Amino acid sequence: MKQIVINGVKFEVLASDLNELKSEIFDNKNGEIYKFLTKFNADEPDIFIVDGFATKENLVLNDGSNVVFIKRGVMPQKDVLKAMIAARNSPELNEALSNACIGVAGLGGLGSNIALSLARVGVAKLVLADFDVVEPSNLNRQQYFVKHIGMKKTEALKNLITDVNPFVEVITHDVLLDSSNVAEVFAPCSIVCEAFDNVVGKAMIVNEAGLSLKDKQIIGASGMAGHYSSNLIKTIKFAKNVHICGDLVNAAKHGQGLMAPRVAICANHEANLAIRLLMGLEAN
Repeated sequence: MKQIVINGVKFEVLASDLNELKSEIFDNKNGEIYKFLTKFNADEPDIFIVDGFATKENLVLNDGSNVVFIKRGVMPQKDVLKAMIAARNSPELNEALSNACIGVAGLGGLGSNIALSLARVGVAKLVLADFDVVEPSNLNRQQYFVKHIGMKKTEALKNLITDVNPFVEVITHDVLLDSSNVAEVFAPCSIVCEAFDNVVGKAMIVNEAGLSLKDKQIIGASGMAGHYSSNLIKTIKFAKNVHICGDLVNAAKHGQGLMAPRVAICANHEANLAIRLLMGLEAN
């Protein structure tokens, strides 16, 4: 017998691989696990996720393996939905995410993409700060829709995150960040992602990294404008607790604007580094 997790609940099974588990559960259409899956319309699954990997192969099951059975197109109940979202991660990553709090300073092209990527992964808590509203010109690169025009970015992004992953705790601050309040706003966070669209804000965060934010990892961005090669965007360690993502050269200027592709690439460099830091991994 081994103990594995099936759709978020621990069960003891005899099976040593996925095919044996399917047979054990579904052949006689009876038993505790089958009845459990029936409650959530997953008694005739056609998607199988084993330890974060969606597969059609017959994978070996180990003690502690995490298996999710999904019936395509069926909305699961909320208590199973959380397990299904987490199923695409490794157990180690889920453990790191379960206690994580990450801040996002600025909710424009960078920040809205960073926050949604982290929400999709399943970070436990996000602290979001911005003073602005959604404008039509934002829609070329920011994760908002026409229906959000005129809304506070904090409110619009919180609503989007809830639609993506309702299990993320979202704390919002409708405030203009500066050196007098940035430490208080991001006090609960171990990592702060800088996502300003102005040099003054970026300089402030880097300066505070050695002062009021010295106990946090800071991830900033520099150089993502235009349609230059995606491969120029990189992640570097800039100082003891400061990391920079971008090509470090191509700032927004006349004739070289900010557009969705490169902004989103840079934003996801920031989000990916945040995950790596939570896992205790280096930037590179």
